[in-house]
Amino acid sequence: MVYQPASGARDLLPLDVAQKRWIEDRLQQVFHRWGYHRIITSTLERMDTLMAGEAIQRQMVIQLQNSGDEELGLRPELTASIARAVVTRMGNLTYPQRLYYNANVFRRIWENRHNRQQEFYQAGVELLGVGGLLANAEVLLLVKSCLAALDLPDWHLILGEAGITRSLLNAFPTNLRAKVRSAIAHLDRVTIDNLPLSEELRQRAKIMLDLRGTSADVLQKVSSLDLDPEQQAAVNDLKSLVELLESGEKFPIILDLSLIQTIDYYTGIVFEIVSHSESQTRVLGRGGRYDQLLGLYHPQGENIPGIGFVLNIEDLYQVLLSTQQLPQATPASNWLVVPEKPSAYAAAFAYAQKLRESTHLVRVEIDLGGKDTLAIKQYARDRGIAQIAWIKTTASPTIETITQ
Repeated sequence: MVYQPASGARDLLPLDVAQKRWIEDRLQQVFHRWGYHRIITSTLERMDTLMAGEAIQRQMVIQLQNSGDEELGLRPELTASIARAVVTRMGNLTYPQRLYYNANVFRRIWENRHNRQQEFYQAGVELLGVGGLLANAEVLLLVKSCLAALDLPDWHLILGEAGITRSLLNAFPTNLRAKVRSAIAHLDRVTIDNLPLSEELRQRAKIMLDLRGTSADVLQKVSSLDLDPEQQAAVNDLKSLVELLESGEKFPIILDLSLIQTIDYYTGIVFEIVSHSESQTRVLGRGGRYDQLLGLYHPQGENIPGIGFVLNIEDLYQVLLSTQQLPQATPASNWLVVPEKPSAYAAAFAYAQKLRESTHLVRVEIDLGGKDTLAIKQYARDRGIAQIAWIKTTASPTIETITQ
């Protein structure tokens, strides 16, 4: 019998781990420089926690049950877990709270594909307790800083505003609003053409489908929709955000007011980070503002503003493969310490420990026997080990540099 990982699961071998860590370490350095602190939440969550925000479909969750018949699920994303942790475990906070995570998530994928991946790795941030222009700009500029740290080529940010788009839908009949919203979210012109709408509303829906392009063009189009004062104020806020982002170094933004989820999760700006290559377009991450989500977990129902984003490590990995930046091999050990006879075992371990206590990272292996001198040297060459320390019982080590 050949034992395999469970369907949808996979093993990460040492080189896979080195490449994954290369990405995560660079993102973590950026998060630290921006004043964000890591949070680690439980892999297991109660199902009522995961379902509270209506941002997760129940069938996506890999469910478990404990001995008390409590419904549990493996987390399919991190925002709900962080929201729960902040409002229940981090009382009397000083806001804003800047949090980041590197974590695995699990999703049941209902597609007719064999061994469809169900475990994913993500890195992201949540900025909690503050709203407004500066907070929105910080998170978007942090996205840009992350991608710059990875030297990621050919990406852009698609920026929408869920509050504006949702309010524009209020002009449609209540019984058709969900269908119009779904059609806009999926850029489905056929459905718009076949819904029982007046010609005026059908034209409005088509304009909403086309609210995508340069910021100047999109803001001009949306202003043609006879906005009320609240909608106009939201458009002005969006314009101020775009102007702030574009005031510094080039920021590749596409404004898209058709970018809306089919669920009521985001309350303000929403965005996707997209990479282009000759072969395909890939969504690297997404995020947005959710000013009512934390209130669902708060004991007194207090709303706490929040905004965040997630980056998908696998998608970043696929894009970075072509750039030759990722490690092509696992790091080689620096030293191989070889006891030349049994009486030198203790001395070999002591010398190896002395090397390991260097102020910088030094990788040291002990030869565990069973090889002659030629085989030991060949092992060092094969593994890229630069130096061998031959240890006798009492004499000083004999150091040999290995030519590769």
